[in-house]
Amino acid sequence: MKTNDKVKVIAGAHKGHEGKILSVNRKTNRAAVEGLPTITRNLKRSRFNPMGGKKELKTTIDLSNLKLIEKKTEKK
Repeated sequence: MKTNDKVKVIAGAHKGHEGKILSVNRKTNRAAVEGLPTITRNLKRSRFNPMGGKKELKTTIDLSNLKLIEKKTEKK
């Protein structure tokens, strides 16, 4: 599976959801799918972030929980 392929989630909390792959991490076998909710992380105060705060992260899902619906076609 590659970026911009259309996939369907076949297992997990988001079962049945369809969307395009935004990014793929080959080391961890996980992908970010368009339309899945984001995760909010609370940041501790630090030298780089003196006020602390919240950060929104893309939810990733394991590639084994995805089913390929439509491959991205490349024109050369």
